[in-house]
Amino acid sequence: METLHRQSRWVTGFAVFGGSMMLVVGIFQIIVGLTAIFERTFYILADSYLFGFNIVAWGWVHLALGVIVALGGGAVLAGRFWGRVLGIVLASLSAVANFVFLPYYPLWSMLIIAADVAVIWALTRYGHDEAVLS
Repeated sequence: METLHRQSRWVTGFAVFGGSMMLVVGIFQIIVGLTAIFERTFYILADSYLFGFNIVAWGWVHLALGVIVALGGGAVLAGRFWGRVLGIVLASLSAVANFVFLPYYPLWSMLIIAADVAVIWALTRYGHDEAVLS
């Protein structure tokens, strides 16, 4: 029984970490999106970048993604299985979006990509059987 309790605490810990990181990453994405929408000169891009989109469009992408990631984090913290699946998908999308956003704000994008990888790791760390036991 002690092993079951220990596994349950680990599962809960990974879920809480993943959900919390999703909330933080979502808030970061919202801040980046709002900055791009309202302060258009904050991000500067070289003319030769392949994925050079309108900065306001990038702002809306980051804002929408941030809201959805934060909501998914709330679902993970509420113990919803669909929230965990959504979290993995959204963290993957967030990592790709920030990879494409690298030339606009490289250090910030790398930080968010690292946080997304941590979320994916935490949400995939335990299996369905362990999640049911918690």
